[in-house]
Amino acid sequence: MIRNIILLFAFLSMVIFSCSGRKNKADHRNTIPEKDLIPILTDMHIADGLLSLPKIRYLYSQKDSVSTYIDIIEKYGYTKEAMDKTMRFYFIRQPDQLIKIYDKVLGRLSEIESGLEKENPYEMPKEINLWPGKNHYSHSPFSPADSVWFEVPVKHTGIYSFRFTLTIYPDDGSFNPRTGVFLSHPDSTRTGKRDYFSTIAFIKDGRRHTYIMTKNITDTSRLSLNGWFIDYENLPANLGKHSRIEKISLLSGRIE
Repeated sequence: MIRNIILLFAFLSMVIFSCSGRKNKADHRNTIPEKDLIPILTDMHIADGLLSLPKIRYLYSQKDSVSTYIDIIEKYGYTKEAMDKTMRFYFIRQPDQLIKIYDKVLGRLSEIESGLEKENPYEMPKEINLWPGKNHYSHSPFSPADSVWFEVPVKHTGIYSFRFTLTIYPDDGSFNPRTGVFLSHPDSTRTGKRDYFSTIAFIKDGRRHTYIMTKNITDTSRLSLNGWFIDYENLPANLGKHSRIEKISLLSGRIE
């Protein structure tokens, strides 16, 4: 929970300081009062947790996290600009008070968690990472031309969420790097019909980016998840690849 709060904290700081290049002094005028700021931050954290679940992510695949946060802010009668100004004020003028605010957010989240446990005393099923391979792979300019190929059997119907964090460095030589993940029968992965996940284009900026792909699988007869973490167009040239893949997971949310 604390890790997620820190991530949300980092997101808000990026939103604030990327909104404008002007160096306006932060002040307390027209900022969101604490009594509303605390529930806004609480709802943001809950929304962030819900969007990480495969079934929720699939249902709202067309909606990104930023627009979800803006919807929450507007639900309380404020604008994104007011939120930016409020967070800027606390970052610059009252960082200690901001920590106290987040302590109150954590307190609210703990109360909500305790209430849910009382209503449902049974242990909730935990998502299991079905990924059978290593947790990370690296490509250097001396790596072979082919990218990492994987093949994972699919045994249950439901919404599958495949995610990983990828860093592609600016000196990487691959052209148009993108996802290359698809479903196929195990005996025809190389030549048979492929049902691709939505293609995502990668960014070569030397920074970590987390990519999430979801798919509703209704038939698992002799089916497997296959592909490459990085697909590209300049095959089979010596690419001089320079990338790192980490935090790999394959989660399944069965359909009731």
